Amino acid sequence: HVLQHELTAIREACIKLEPDYKPGITFIVVQKRHHTRLFCADPRDQSGRSGNVPAGTTVDSNITHPTENDFYLCSHQGIQGTSRPSYYRCLWDDNNLTADEIQTLTYQLCHTYARCTRSVSIPAPAYYAHLVAIRARYHIIDKEHDIDTNTFDNCDDTRFLSIEKAVQVHQYSKSVMYFA
Repeated sequence: HVLQHELTAIREACIKLEPDYKPGITFIVVQKRHHTRLFCADPRDQSGRSGNVPAGTTVDSNITHPTENDFYLCSHQGIQGTSRPSYYRCLWDDNNLTADEIQTLTYQLCHTYARCTRSVSIPAPAYYAHLVAIRARYHIIDKEHDIDTNTFDNCDDTRFLSIEKAVQVHQYSKSVMYFA
């Protein structure tokens, strides 16, 4: 259900930009909250004082789904305690990327987060989406008195129109990542 809704929304947004704009979409979800931990089979391969797996360690067999395109990636250096890898699953791929290409792309995106000089645990676009969601929540709370709170109980377009009305960003801030 999420895939269908999100994929449709992305395609509609592309068409709004330009009617003939139909890029290939690769839709990957990332999960941090799980109980999987990775350890080195050989102690000589351990990294840091905590003995974690090295940054960039990818596991795409044995503990993953046998037919789905999923993998675990520990993209960051474990500074304190046991590192927690992120779990990735490719839900849609118009671009026919190989498993290695998807894994390399996600690992490289973990190095592009503007707030940190090291690699982070999930790709920067996922971090930025999280920051936008937090910022939107503050916009909604600040404007709460302007909105009928009963509209948030509905799951139809009225709810989203009310949220859109509440989240008004200044014209000069729209073209910059002010939330970062």
